[in-house]
Amino acid sequence: MKLKDLSIRSFFKYKYTKLIILVATITLAYKIFRDPEIASYLATLQALSYLGVFIGGILFVMLFSAPFGIGFFLTLNPANIWLAAIIGGLGAMVGDMLIFKFIKASFEDEIKQISDSKHFQELSRAVATHLGEKIKIYLTYAIAGFVIASPLPDEAGVFMLAGLKKINIYLLMLIAFILNAIGIAILLGVSA
Repeated sequence: MKLKDLSIRSFFKYKYTKLIILVATITLAYKIFRDPEIASYLATLQALSYLGVFIGGILFVMLFSAPFGIGFFLTLNPANIWLAAIIGGLGAMVGDMLIFKFIKASFEDEIKQISDSKHFQELSRAVATHLGEKIKIYLTYAIAGFVIASPLPDEAGVFMLAGLKKINIYLLMLIAFILNAIGIAILLGVSA
């Protein structure tokens, strides 16, 4: 195999590049946090205290950094799990808002194309006819909330909410905070 075949450009020609990167990231995070030397180094990061928890919260919500955020929370030993969950939840909320702003700005044209498509319009009419417009919005919030609370990447849930024509940003912030704080509290409780 020639050196040029190993270039980054050739790597991105594979069909499932993002999935390969995600699996590699999870594997790398697992190896890093299982290494006793790194674990002892992370113990010295306790000096960051709740600033580290906040940063861990930001990492917790993003697809490729989530394994590192999870690893950080699993190795963390905070004095107060509930305070750490609240501060980590605030960091996660900030991360979700960054994702939301990026998606809203970057994907606005594609979201409009999808919502204007024939299939989406038919589905939307069918849901509105059978469930009503308000139920459709509540259902979108519920499904997106489930995705945000689950181990699935928050980007998928935030993308769903970004597709709504009108969204209460404060409600999104509240959803992101509460659901991520619960997830972080569970991780901290498991590691305790």
